[in-house]
Amino acid sequence: MNVFTGILVYVMIWWVLLFTILPWGVIQPLNTQLGNEKGAPENPNLRRKILLTTFISAVLWLVYYWVMKKYA
Repeated sequence: MNVFTGILVYVMIWWVLLFTILPWGVIQPLNTQLGNEKGAPENPNLRRKILLTTFISAVLWLVYYWVMKKYA
C-alpha cells in the first residue's frame, strides 16, 4: 500500500464515520422561532463529533493497515 492509498482509505473511513456519528445526541428545540428550521439541533457539538470521528477513524485505519500488511 502506498501513501496515496493510505490517505484515500483514511478519508473514506472518516467521511463514512462522520455521517454515522452526526445524529448522536441530537436534541431538537422545543420552541422554534419564526424562520428557524424545526429539525435543526440546539447544540450540534460538531467539535466533539469531529474529534471522535478522527480518533475512531485512526483506530480503524490502523486495523485496516495491519490486515493489509498481514494478508496482502
